[in-house]
Amino acid sequence: QVQLVESGGGLVQAGGSLRLSCAASGRSDGNYAMGWFRQAPGKEREFVAAINWSGHNTYYADSVKGRFTISRDRTKNTVYLQMNSLEPEDTAVYCCAAGSIVTGSQYEYNYWGQGTQVTVSS
Repeated sequence: QVQLVESGGGLVQAGGSLRLSCAASGRSDGNYAMGWFRQAPGKEREFVAAINWSGHNTYYADSVKGRFTISRDRTKNTVYLQMNSLEPEDTAVYCCAAGSIVTGSQYEYNYWGQGTQVTVSS
């Protein structure tokens, strides 16, 4: 079992930045892939970024490439999502997830956090 808790969401103006954190507990080895997903009101959940267990391989949705950076600190069992140049279209609830393989498919992730709200004003 892996428990995930997100933090760092909030209200920011367009062009601003936020850093989300996802703290994992319940499994000490940290050998799992992590992903960030988001869901805006009335829309399907969509993939944002993912990182493999070592932190050496990362993947991004086209909509966030060049603006968002995913990273992980294995010593702290925490994954981060640095979000720069935020746009109103980035407004959503952001959730982190853990799974055995790194992928953009939400169905491959077994554990999910509750999410943190990100609101970008124009």
